[in-house]
Amino acid sequence: MEGKVKVLSQAVASQIAAGEVVNRPASVVKELVENAVDAGAGKIQVILTDAGRTMIQVIDDGCGMIPADARLAFERHATSKIRQSDDLYSLTTFGFRGEALPSIASVAEVQLRTRTHDSETGTAITVKASEVEQEEPCVCPEGSSFTVRNLFYNVPARRKFLKSNQTEYGHILTEMERVALAHPEVAIELYHQGEQVLSLPSSAVKQRIINLFGKKMNEALLPVEVETSVVKVSGFCSNLENVKGKGSKQFFFVNGRFMRHPYFHKAVLSAYEGLVPEGDQPSYFLFLDVPADSIDVNIHPTKTEIKFQDEQVIWKILMAAVKETVGRYEEMPTIDFNTADMPDIPIYDASRPVTQPKVSYNPDFNPFAGSRSESVQSRSNRENWSKLYGDVIEHKINEGTIPFNPVKEEVADVEEQPVKPFQYADRYILAASDQGLMVVDQHRAHIRVLYERFLASATTHAAASQGLLFPEMFQLSASDAALFAELKPRFAELGFDISDMGRGAIAVQGIPSGLEGQDYERLITDMIADLRINPTQEQERQLESMALAMARKAAIPAGRHLSEPEMQELLRSLKACKMPSRTPDAKPTYIIKTDQDILKWFE
Repeated sequence: MEGKVKVLSQAVASQIAAGEVVNRPASVVKELVENAVDAGAGKIQVILTDAGRTMIQVIDDGCGMIPADARLAFERHATSKIRQSDDLYSLTTFGFRGEALPSIASVAEVQLRTRTHDSETGTAITVKASEVEQEEPCVCPEGSSFTVRNLFYNVPARRKFLKSNQTEYGHILTEMERVALAHPEVAIELYHQGEQVLSLPSSAVKQRIINLFGKKMNEALLPVEVETSVVKVSGFCSNLENVKGKGSKQFFFVNGRFMRHPYFHKAVLSAYEGLVPEGDQPSYFLFLDVPADSIDVNIHPTKTEIKFQDEQVIWKILMAAVKETVGRYEEMPTIDFNTADMPDIPIYDASRPVTQPKVSYNPDFNPFAGSRSESVQSRSNRENWSKLYGDVIEHKINEGTIPFNPVKEEVADVEEQPVKPFQYADRYILAASDQGLMVVDQHRAHIRVLYERFLASATTHAAASQGLLFPEMFQLSASDAALFAELKPRFAELGFDISDMGRGAIAVQGIPSGLEGQDYERLITDMIADLRINPTQEQERQLESMALAMARKAAIPAGRHLSEPEMQELLRSLKACKMPSRTPDAKPTYIIKTDQDILKWFE
């Protein structure tokens, strides 16, 4: 009787492994570029066609391979970087599993041309679907050149789930940024559709950061440097003037390898705690050097998750290093008082009698009623507010929360009555309604108003653009520029007039009405960052995300004093919204305290 258990073929096993290592063109670029770095390359060129779908070529001037090694490199678990299991705990290279090349070759057509420095001729190998189709001597420069064509041609399901070219290209740029930052000594060039996108010469770390993310980084970065017996921390973090709500550049590297580490990220944020506005985050480029045997990189196929032996100790050192840097470079100047011109302040003398100012007391005075009785004033206010805002609230609010029911919230036409709202702490607007005391968050309320206004203008193609007298030009990073190219039609629908000057430079010539006087560079980068964090291909969702970013930027801030007409206009605009009770991200714009709630305060 024949058994059911079978050994998978080499091709099938390689395709299964490819599912873990190669899931999009960016994965191929990452593996090939890291192999080039491991080969000791001083210069790496990456050439793309159709964001890697059609072709990916990686050329390096590294050590190259002899014919036997070139053939063996496409076999599973063949590697030159480790020999025994103990080597896993002293890794100094990117790769070590021997899975990348066979995985790529199982889902694409791969051609390798390679030559060592002491060989007169090189070797050319063509592999398709894990099968070697051709191997012959060739003439080629020293180093290696990998050409990957028709990625996922034999796995149509995987190819079907690839995103747009702009999205896939953005992922490739992200991987290139990580490798470029980890190894600034390596010159890197990137070409897409025949156009040069990146040209990064060999440089110091700070110059590499500036070359990648723009000249403004030069003034925004503070150097971090500390060395202990456990870890050496070096790199840069942003000063207090250059923290951002969105789009901060945040990179951790350990022993020359990019890593994600939420725990260490919290250490950096702790160093800025109390120094920057809530929600803003710094940019940082931090390099950790630790003994190779004190970390484990073999816990995830992408090798970006790393386990540390002394994690808590490193957390404290990292936080202290960043905090010391920020404190040293952001030290406040000493305030020098001119005491010669100060008035003479009398010294307190307990023996002197205390005199109190005379205050006339009127037992009939009512601070809330004015010239009318309290009951008449209260009843009049309640009637007016009931007519004007009573239909906004459909449910009683308990404990400061509001049920989120967008279906039942409707706008009714009512005759407006003169009202007198009150602003508290330059942040909240207090008003009376028939349900009780309404407390409106002016910032959140204005976000809701502006969001619906911007979105309505975009969807009806009626967005008004305000031309700028002098266009504002600034540089986007390569990854931001790639996403901007995809979002440019959405920007136009919202009322932006932006010209793409090429190589990441853009010129803002017009902005939507209502955004005058804003920091347009930060606004645009925040809008791009929002869609990088929460990517979507739906145009409607993109417009909603971008309209929300605009509304947050232009909304009345907490702490701004409003006149009575401004408060009335804000309340009227809020009432006219389709969803007045919540911001677009589901935060309440107002709460109501009933009479019973207020009475409990005095029990």
